[in-house]
Amino acid sequence: MARISEASKQAVIDRLDAVAVVEDYLRLEKKGGRYWGLCPFHHEKTPSFTVDPDRKLYYCFGCHKGGSVIDFLMEMDKLSYVEALENLAKRFGIQLVYEAGGWAPDTERQNRLDALAELYRRVTLSFHHILMEKPEGAGAKNYILDRGISAETLKRFRLGYSPADRAWLFRFLSGKGGFSGEFLASSGLFSSKYPKSAFFSNRLMFPINDRQGKTVAFGGRILSGDGPKYINSMESELFKKGRNLFALDLALPEIRSGKRAVLAEGYMDVLALHQAGVSNAVAPLGTAFTDDQARLLKRWADTVILMLDADEAGQSAARKAVLCCRKNGLECRVASFSGTDAKDPAEILQKYGAGALQNAVKSSILDFDYLLSMSGALSGDKSRAAAFLFPYRAVLESEVSRDSCIGAIADEFGVDRRAVQDDYRRYVSGNAGSGQVRAPEREGNPPRMNGELYLLTAVFLYPRFYRELRASFSTEELEDPHARELFIVLEEWFRNTENSADSPLGYQELISRIADDGLRDFIMRQGAGGAFDRPEQIIRDGITRIKSRILERRRTEIVRRLRAPGTDGLRQEDLLAEKVHIDSELTRLKEAD
Repeated sequence: MARISEASKQAVIDRLDAVAVVEDYLRLEKKGGRYWGLCPFHHEKTPSFTVDPDRKLYYCFGCHKGGSVIDFLMEMDKLSYVEALENLAKRFGIQLVYEAGGWAPDTERQNRLDALAELYRRVTLSFHHILMEKPEGAGAKNYILDRGISAETLKRFRLGYSPADRAWLFRFLSGKGGFSGEFLASSGLFSSKYPKSAFFSNRLMFPINDRQGKTVAFGGRILSGDGPKYINSMESELFKKGRNLFALDLALPEIRSGKRAVLAEGYMDVLALHQAGVSNAVAPLGTAFTDDQARLLKRWADTVILMLDADEAGQSAARKAVLCCRKNGLECRVASFSGTDAKDPAEILQKYGAGALQNAVKSSILDFDYLLSMSGALSGDKSRAAAFLFPYRAVLESEVSRDSCIGAIADEFGVDRRAVQDDYRRYVSGNAGSGQVRAPEREGNPPRMNGELYLLTAVFLYPRFYRELRASFSTEELEDPHARELFIVLEEWFRNTENSADSPLGYQELISRIADDGLRDFIMRQGAGGAFDRPEQIIRDGITRIKSRILERRRTEIVRRLRAPGTDGLRQEDLLAEKVHIDSELTRLKEAD
């Protein structure tokens, strides 16, 4: 696999303006040598988020998120490392060089993807124009307005209409659009058998967008005639059903802000929810809710509220979605349509108005309570009813939650807790590998500042002093485990890196080598605090103090061994000579101090 060359990475880091990049997302104010603002990752009223323009790092003293500007971009836009680097390179006018056996970036493929994105943009606008302005779109427009969806919502979601004439789209795009027939045939918009015949015909069109709001596919609802009620674009280079969610681009600001997402079943449901003010609503794309989609939401949300259809199929889908959420670390709640005769959110809006939809979301219940209510239908067979809940217990992350779940099942059905536990063990043994959960990680001792850690923190923040440090003592002579870990990371860096330790890229890669999350956060916090802004004297004084402590410990050990019975004369001479040397070194260090 190709990788971006180290020289290109360095060029991007050197050129980028950290403050300018971060200011695309929040307002910054300069105080001292750093810039401060309200953290975008948690709610706060007093700025605790800081940007170091020299190291090109960010750190929040409130939520303790921190890293490089590339990390910031990855977090805010949910990009991979390579995508973030490529975006920055494009922004700051840097030509990236890739390396991997002479492989070069596939500019032909990128040009094709850009052309496809432009094609889908034009088609979206054309379909929308036909729906809103042309006589042939009037029937589709009246249909959706009659369903209680407003013209404003149609415009916000850029809904459209695909004409009944299947030849129209090809004529339009190959004529005025200027696209070649060969390119259109491979675009996913036309029949594979008849490349001039549009895939969508006489359908209400729902653009499916990526997170940046670019159309990558379509969903189409039939308005008359035979055929499936809904069809989606085929998967393509731009579009993977299981990895996208309908309306995520519109819902993302509210999801990110409130840490919650509402999951509906279909396009119309999402439109209804957004129109009712539930603007964090999304939907799968004609498939069951997938692990990939759950992990996608997990990037911004802590909780998913399910608002699926009230029929039997919807209940089955809700149960599967609950397990999918829990398996991927999401809290889950389920909204009820009780008090209405509606079968889905779109019908609630149409019959009962926006307030009823908002109340349904607000009154959602815990997923376990929902599953308990479903298991009630099996209460005549307590064993089956309990077993119905075992898959849920299996995907819970917390040991406390898993234990509480067993107790709640026992209480609900009035059976002995040990009996439930025994049945659950049999369930697990019969489904080996299907219900594994991660054991809770045990946190180690957090870093606590002391002389050794203070010195190693300073050297870590200013790695150009590492040569002087490693010439003074070794890892084994340190007592603090966190100081030793920093020493090892620095040594590995010193031996293996090609980048300058004082460069922003070098420092960011150095930070990434710390395996302990708590220690990494400690270093980021210390660096952002400004206590080490004058490192020369701090480091040299620290080296002197640590060397003195090491020598004093060794001197104490020598004195103990000299006094111990059984030490032979030759060995005593060696120990005395070492003690004289240590005394001389301690005197020299004291005078130098």
